[in-house]
Amino acid sequence: MIADLHAHTLASDGTDTPTQLIEKAAAQGLDLIAITDHDTTSGWDEASAAAQRVGISLLRGIEISCKWQEISLHLLAYLHERSDEPLLAELSAARDSRDSRARRITELLAADLPITWKDVSAQVEPGATVGRPHIADALVALGIVKQRDEAFAKYLYTGSPYYAAHYAPDPVAVVKLVRAARGVPVMAHPFAAARGPVAPDQLIAEMAQAGLFALEADHPEHDDSQRAHTIALAADLGLHVTGSSDYHGRGKTNRLGQCTTAPTVVEALLSEPTAVTAIGALGR
Repeated sequence: MIADLHAHTLASDGTDTPTQLIEKAAAQGLDLIAITDHDTTSGWDEASAAAQRVGISLLRGIEISCKWQEISLHLLAYLHERSDEPLLAELSAARDSRDSRARRITELLAADLPITWKDVSAQVEPGATVGRPHIADALVALGIVKQRDEAFAKYLYTGSPYYAAHYAPDPVAVVKLVRAARGVPVMAHPFAAARGPVAPDQLIAEMAQAGLFALEADHPEHDDSQRAHTIALAADLGLHVTGSSDYHGRGKTNRLGQCTTAPTVVEALLSEPTAVTAIGALGR
């Protein structure tokens, strides 16, 4: 089994529709693909229908932005109850905060650059979770930069004069929320230092005690030493390790299937006693 457990669509900040993601995953030779849009499950239904049609397995998930002492980190949640009210409330708060944050960043940029909220809104699909990548896309469309990476390097990086924070819940609390919603929590790219300060090992140990299932070790933004540290820490904490591309379509250089997860770990994830079923060829 070839499985990529982290990919985004137009439901958040990817550039493919859920159907396109599934079709590309199948064409790439993947057996299983996860849809993990930021703070939303709005792409699940379309992705599920496409997975059934093309005969690939779909792992339904989300990516939740968390914060600990001003350190930003991301948690992947798989196979949770879609209608779980406490988790839905956190996701709603995060989406609302992302919208107000994007508007504030756009206001700050507009003081120096010819960009408006209308320009940003034009880059966001109806119902999608807005984020900095959409502002980057607007800057590209306006000809201010050539690509998303340049927009982040020049204007949208954490600590930029145009940066604005947004609401993000405590990661230990989110692990518990995901477990309560019958989901399986995995920490995404835990030591990708190029994004900013990373979480200390002790915090990850607390997340493990709260019910964390795995650490995402094989990721395009982990170098060899970061990957090795992730694997060693997971072993110390009794956690699994996953591998994922964090594919965003044209939004990043990450290639679908660039990093994958061992079949034994996929089976362990699907066998978690609380997990809601996967969709597609696995027939679960």
